[in-house]
Amino acid sequence: MSSTNWGCTLPEPSEPQGRTPAANAASATARGASAPSSPADLAVILGYARRIAEVAADKLAEDIVILDMTGVSSFTDFFIICSGRNSRQTKGIYEEIYHRLKQESRLTPRAIAGEREAEWIVVDYVDIIVHIFTPELRAFYRLEDLWDDVPRVALDATDAG
Repeated sequence: MSSTNWGCTLPEPSEPQGRTPAANAASATARGASAPSSPADLAVILGYARRIAEVAADKLAEDIVILDMTGVSSFTDFFIICSGRNSRQTKGIYEEIYHRLKQESRLTPRAIAGEREAEWIVVDYVDIIVHIFTPELRAFYRLEDLWDDVPRVALDATDAG
């Protein structure tokens, strides 16, 4: 049996543990409920978003942006958008994010698209959706321009003010 956390399947802990409010809210979201995340939940989710951005930076991702989608989206709280210089690097960025989050936090995405072509990889962690582009496709789709009214989040918590 497994439990769900941030839309990600986690093995059951060996000993019973209390569930955090974020885990309860995330489980509801994963089941299709549309309950908004509480401020405490958002802080935890934002921590994961920043960790994903950090892992992407470790793999030399370029132009990393975190967009706060909470005011405009019912399906996710944050978008992370970044670029690799080519499809080989975008795939490497995706693989590092996948393996590090799985290893560190036992988080796995609910869905992944575009991995084979690796020109635009979308990794759906439910409350966080990661977009990894090649420069050409990022320039073509211009997600930041589509969501230009959405606040950007500081990549580092110390930069948040």
